[in-house]
Amino acid sequence: MTSSPVWRRPTLGAVAARAGVSTATVSNALNGTGRLSDATRQRVLAAARELGHAQASTARAVARGGTGVLGLTMATYGDLPVPYTEIPYYAQLTLSAMAAAHERGYLLTVMPSSLSPLMWLNTPMDGVIHVDPRADDPVRTLLRERNIPIVCDGRPPQPHWHDTWIDTDYEAGLHLLLDHLAEAGARRIALCLPVHDDAYPNLIAHAYRSWCDRHHLPALVEEYDPLPDYFTAEQDAVGRLLKDDPRPDAVIGVYSDSGHNILTAAHHHRLRIPQDLLVACLSEDPDYATTTPPVTTLSLRPDRVATQAVDLLISLLNTHTTMTRRRLVQPTLIPRQSTQHPTRHKNTTPRPHAPTTHQPEHDPAQRTPTHQTTQRPETGGR
Repeated sequence: MTSSPVWRRPTLGAVAARAGVSTATVSNALNGTGRLSDATRQRVLAAARELGHAQASTARAVARGGTGVLGLTMATYGDLPVPYTEIPYYAQLTLSAMAAAHERGYLLTVMPSSLSPLMWLNTPMDGVIHVDPRADDPVRTLLRERNIPIVCDGRPPQPHWHDTWIDTDYEAGLHLLLDHLAEAGARRIALCLPVHDDAYPNLIAHAYRSWCDRHHLPALVEEYDPLPDYFTAEQDAVGRLLKDDPRPDAVIGVYSDSGHNILTAAHHHRLRIPQDLLVACLSEDPDYATTTPPVTTLSLRPDRVATQAVDLLISLLNTHTTMTRRRLVQPTLIPRQSTQHPTRHKNTTPRPHAPTTHQPEHDPAQRTPTHQTTQRPETGGR
């Protein structure tokens, strides 16, 4: 009788040979240290995954007194039970963070939005990715009491020099979208903005106003409170904008359901899209490809944010040397019919230095938006 071969954990040298790099580069890639290009880091991680080396990461964490577990918080609305997995941005963020953590040999625990302080103080974790830190943030305070390393997804409203965060480059994204609307002929572009105690609305507003100032166009901002009835609040805010004289020729929303809400308000005011009004929003919702008309979206790339957040957190756990504590992810513009102004002439001169955008996707059979069919609390959410 022959015995089965004993599995042995692949060495750093084996991973290095597979990836075509040095063992030092492999160590840096797995531990989130060093200055590596994203392509090199991904090549090393792929080689480690193929050989089964990533399983060693948890063992190393436990050996130095850790747990091998990372946490991901969802606490934007405090104790309000928001089903984040039903909001496309957070669903993509969670799945991508989980995949990135598993690839590096860590477990990832997604923390509910309404855990008691006792559970926050006792759940075993080596480090935490804290989503959308707030101005008055009890979760962040509790994690700091435990001296747990934190990487924020989103800039803290009042950042300190020692804060570590990953975020989308809102200024680049908003300017990309606003340039696109201006190319379509829009000159009175309005922004519908929620009032909330995280940094997101303020960063969006700053990017929008700076673009308007640069192009000598009016800044038309209408604010609303997303709680307790988000859908009605945003639709009413859009309605107030559309009653202006002269009214806006384009409206931007910044939450996942904003496009549906703007379409509903425009229909109520008997406005045609895009003939009378251009519509766009910041969203990951694939349903916008099949609304009537399909709605232009700016993707904040939560998949890239999550991967970078995991990488940054592991770097924080494995090094005490100088590291880049703040990273920005570039957004992607997806133009669709809602911003294709039918009156625009083909010989219109484009704005100089217009950024490259994502090519419009083929839209399948269109359907009328039904923004209130989703079973989620009436709150916002990217």
